[in-house]
Amino acid sequence: RSCHTGGITKTNPNIGLDPEGLSLATPNRNSVAGLVDYLKNPTTFDGLESIAETHPSIASADIFPKMRSLSEDDLFAIAGHILLQPKVLTEKWGGGKIYY
Repeated sequence: RSCHTGGITKTNPNIGLDPEGLSLATPNRNSVAGLVDYLKNPTTFDGLESIAETHPSIASADIFPKMRSLSEDDLFAIAGHILLQPKVLTEKWGGGKIYY
């Protein structure tokens, strides 16, 4: 299951993985360090509540087994992929149903 196919967020299509959207999160997530932190301990967009029980993360590796084997290098690569995709796919990244 993928909650972010094409850079959109299925649970809230108004929040995407595009650089602008990531920069508006608290704390901002538009950097490798910010995204790695999120992959370890995901929070709501306002940063106030943990969503580790519903979003794959290192903190919830017991619930999301695929997260157990990810190294720090893997998290860095995932974050880099997220940040690079808007440059590769341009407007398709975060474009939603009209593209996917």
